[in-house]
Amino acid sequence: MVRLRETEGILRLCIVFFLLLTSCLIGLDSQTKEIAYIHKKVSFRYLLALEAELYINVVVAAYNLIQLGIGWYNVEQKTSNPKWFSYLLDQTAAYVVFAGTSAAAQHSLLVVTGSRELQWMKWCYKFTRFCFQMGSAIILNYIAVALMVLLSSISAFNLFRLYSPKRFFRFKSSS
Repeated sequence: MVRLRETEGILRLCIVFFLLLTSCLIGLDSQTKEIAYIHKKVSFRYLLALEAELYINVVVAAYNLIQLGIGWYNVEQKTSNPKWFSYLLDQTAAYVVFAGTSAAAQHSLLVVTGSRELQWMKWCYKFTRFCFQMGSAIILNYIAVALMVLLSSISAFNLFRLYSPKRFFRFKSSS
């Protein structure tokens, strides 16, 4: 059981690292080019999906740090209420980060390919460094999502191991 808690702690630290690295890549990336004698600066604020992804990443990283602190100071609990709460929040965090990353990837694909119907130019021909950094941020975020799915399965195991396999929603000690 101690190894499982250690594994959960290491996973949470890795998730925080990837989410904060992604947030730094998104938040600190900007590029300025001169187009027709006008200085054009592009940053994440021009793409609403990237801005939403930045805020989602910071909130989920903070949540994982809080969970890491709670797990560090708490001794093993025999009740299921905190474990249900942790399980549901881990699931929600994984789904929200996945949705935000997918929206940012779709929006970034529009930036790469452009759209004649929407009169949206292809940014990546002019702002290559910006596009490469956004692409790497999206890849790192998908790695964080994969780690969060693994963390959710560990959280589910921690929750459902308390219940009896013979009686529906009864604790093992009460069967």
